[in-house]
Amino acid sequence: MTASIDESWARIENWLAEHAPQTYAALAPPADPADIAELERVVGRPLLRPLVASLLRHDGVLDRAEGSLLPGHYRPISARGTAAAWHLLTAYHDACEAEEGGEEVGHDFMKLGSSRILYGHPQLIPVARDLGGAYIVLDHRPGIDRGRLHEAEPVEGVMRVSHEKWASLPLLMEAVATSMETSQPLNGDVPVVDEERRLHWESVRLRADAPPPPRA
Repeated sequence: MTASIDESWARIENWLAEHAPQTYAALAPPADPADIAELERVVGRPLLRPLVASLLRHDGVLDRAEGSLLPGHYRPISARGTAAAWHLLTAYHDACEAEEGGEEVGHDFMKLGSSRILYGHPQLIPVARDLGGAYIVLDHRPGIDRGRLHEAEPVEGVMRVSHEKWASLPLLMEAVATSMETSQPLNGDVPVVDEERRLHWESVRLRADAPPPPRA
């Protein structure tokens, strides 16, 4: 049985407090319920319960934070940040639909490849982002992918990743907690704490290819 969001967050918090206190200190306090209500008004639908539970535990991470809480250099975003990202991404989707319908679109509209129709879909709600402009989105569409996570970035569009950690937000957070506690790779990434006691995730392959440290 999958752990609840709160159970996984408690495990993550405990591990960070002991091993990566700088990252622990960067966790934002709980979201204001009014901000969650405003987000739901903006996106035009109720948020799935695991996302609400996560926001009520931590409203993303503080802007000054360095490192990455989630594999792939992703950081959870706040309720207000989610609303802003949703507006940004749905602008791409609207432009794409306009182009498909033969309407004139702005010159800055980016061609997005085979997944471009879904990129910025209004029912794909961004929940985390990296510094390169990619997002993790939570699928709110009715159907078999409801509640599933996808990666979304401007060049490739929306990518439906097969690894089980993407099956739901609770599964992702439980897998992150387990990887932290066991130091076992999660879909090719391992948790690493730097000298400043901040959490990063590194590729197992890149670590294997790295040259050995110089002899003393």
